[in-house]
Amino acid sequence: MITVTEAETCILNLVQPFEPDRDRDRIALTDALGRVLARDVASAMDFPHFDNSAMDGYALRYEDLAQTTKLSIVDADIPAGTGVPKPLERGQCARIFTGGMLPEGADTVVMQEDAERDGNSLNLKIEPQQGDYVRRRGEFYRAGSTLIPSGARISASELGVLAAAQCKIVDVYRQPVVAILSTGSELVDLYADRSLTPGQIIDSNQYALTALVKQAGAIAYPIGIVPDRQEELLAAITRAIAVADVVISSGGVSVGDYDYVDRLLDRIGADICIRACAIKPGKPLTVATIPARSQAEAPDRKSQRSKLYFGVPGNPASAMVCFWRFVRGAIAKLGGAEKSHWHPKFIKAIALGDLHAQGRRETYLWGNLSLSDGYWQFTPASNYSSGNPVSLAGTNGLAVLRVNQTYVPAGDEVLVMSV
Repeated sequence: MITVTEAETCILNLVQPFEPDRDRDRIALTDALGRVLARDVASAMDFPHFDNSAMDGYALRYEDLAQTTKLSIVDADIPAGTGVPKPLERGQCARIFTGGMLPEGADTVVMQEDAERDGNSLNLKIEPQQGDYVRRRGEFYRAGSTLIPSGARISASELGVLAAAQCKIVDVYRQPVVAILSTGSELVDLYADRSLTPGQIIDSNQYALTALVKQAGAIAYPIGIVPDRQEELLAAITRAIAVADVVISSGGVSVGDYDYVDRLLDRIGADICIRACAIKPGKPLTVATIPARSQAEAPDRKSQRSKLYFGVPGNPASAMVCFWRFVRGAIAKLGGAEKSHWHPKFIKAIALGDLHAQGRRETYLWGNLSLSDGYWQFTPASNYSSGNPVSLAGTNGLAVLRVNQTYVPAGDEVLVMSV
């Protein structure tokens, strides 16, 4: 049984990131939210494109102030978007508005609140510094340099920058396809037109894992429920491998008589790299790779790559903790995201309740992470049964108790993984 850190390292080493030439889509910028850039983006324009005013006020030549604090105001105002204004002559200034292009010769802007207009003359109330309230051409960005690097995930802010740079079409990595299947004869689909009989439960993992896959920026491909029958499970795994880059199955990875996942992976020639991990919840974790088909045999890009298989436990908390700790980073690396997205984010918070662990495995306790008066706080869930889906509601953080750490009292600091 390997440690959590060893498992993370092993998994990330197994991931073969998409190639920008082969695993790339060209899409409209309007469709790019949440996608990962496959190429560096540069612009042919400087930002700002021209010297302009950062304030409503008056544009002037700083050198003129050595002689006087009273300037002559030219007739033409300079609002934003009016084109190239006339150059300023000695002793002149121009009324200018935020975003307006500085006239030739001007190098300083005085805010309107710091000046007093008297007809066509301007009296300054302050002594400005040269360059005040001027945004110089190229101050924010120089044309030809990298504007947004490959691997960046496009959020609203990146979308705005790309639009400003006139990028109508962007090259992004294709989204990884993740097949999801649930094993267990006790499971019933939420939309099955029948009532639960004694011993049956709803398959909540299919819906939770599908949502997590989408949040990770991948395409979820739910396959559904597979009963605890070897040949049916083999057929489902084979189907999943055929359509996806990554397969996640929940259940069937422990050591019971009906836990068939590992033996079926062995049967199809998969290389099982992890069979158990010292994490709680989530110990019976299976991670395997399935060799790629040859290019002659493979009809599409997905089939020409080796596949990554995650067999996570069937208990809801176990399945979700394994996804947050291991699978999410693997999807990020596979999909071309920059390295900062491969690993979970950890912060220190004050525990608002006692936290307990047995200490034999690295333990993840779910709860709510919040910011109060500048301090992070962690409110633990009321119940830590891994089979209790109700206790997971509201979870956005996992308190981490290391091996041999059995207790964190309320009020003490604890490491929390944000989810």
